[in-house]
Amino acid sequence: MIHGVIIKPLKKIADERGIIMHMMKDTDPEFKKFGEIYFSAVYPGVVKGWHSHIKMTLNYAVVKGMIKLVLYDNRENSPTKGELMEIFIGDNNYSLVTIPPMVWNGFKGIGTQEAIVANCTDISHDPDEIQRMDPLQNDIVSYDWGIKFR
Repeated sequence: MIHGVIIKPLKKIADERGIIMHMMKDTDPEFKKFGEIYFSAVYPGVVKGWHSHIKMTLNYAVVKGMIKLVLYDNRENSPTKGELMEIFIGDNNYSLVTIPPMVWNGFKGIGTQEAIVANCTDISHDPDEIQRMDPLQNDIVSYDWGIKFR
């Protein structure tokens, strides 16, 4: 586990009318304050990453499809500096993943359908507080986004 990252299973309530998918309430311990919520679609096999926020806390939940979410801790004073973490979330593992500021993250659409990622942040988008790097060629982390046959 990367220090400060929280993974919390979420509820799906299904009946003959459909499904309710809980994500976050203002009474949840992970909730800090509301900044914005947005949705990101990713096609199968596509990588979105790497990026890191200077001030923003991310709260990801995948409401459709599946992703491989990869986190890398490059924070100077973190007890888990240098750690890499893979989390598979979505239809088969409906969870909330809270990512603190300054943790690098990216995700890849896996499976056969597009995935829709919801992100409820604690501050509004500010292009000056986000850092980006190429997911395949960078100086910080080398990571193979391919399928790992285990």
